[in-house]
Amino acid sequence: MPIENIERAIKRGTGELEGVNYEEVVYEGYGPEGVAIIVECLTDNRNRTTSEVRHLFTKHGGNLGSSGCVSFLFEEKGIITVPKESISEEEIFEKAIEAGAEDINTEDDTYYEIKTDPKDLYAVKEALESEGVKIEKAELTRLPTTTVEIKDAETAQKLIKLLDALEDSDDVQKVYSNFEMSEEMMKQFA
Repeated sequence: MPIENIERAIKRGTGELEGVNYEEVVYEGYGPEGVAIIVECLTDNRNRTTSEVRHLFTKHGGNLGSSGCVSFLFEEKGIITVPKESISEEEIFEKAIEAGAEDINTEDDTYYEIKTDPKDLYAVKEALESEGVKIEKAELTRLPTTTVEIKDAETAQKLIKLLDALEDSDDVQKVYSNFEMSEEMMKQFA
């Protein structure tokens, strides 16, 4: 590779070169056993990123689909995570519902998970913080409306490799999927 290309890439990465525009791109596809996958990317070169994501899907037994092919299987939600040791279940229910939350999940041993409408996420977060609630994180996410159960070990291994490869890609910001797998199988391949 010529030294000029390397120097130009360094300058572009550090922001010294003008004209570098980053854009958000969302890819949708299917993994092994028809598992729906959404990949959110931030890139300065859409063609490079598309090629890389398509290659990763193909290499690991999946197919990159067209826009909208799996997004209908997910709903956008805001999720606020609150440590359980910081507040009682009764208090968090009262404060979260009063702040405008849709639902509170208490199944996790260490955290409460508060679900909101995406447009209400930060208003609910601010209201809870003003009430003295300690917030671990608040983020927008995509939750699956239906799931695909993975029972076969070979399929599970392919799927985990695909998801790991996508998450390790430089331009990828988040990966969402709609699979369910037993904890034993998840531990085996994680």
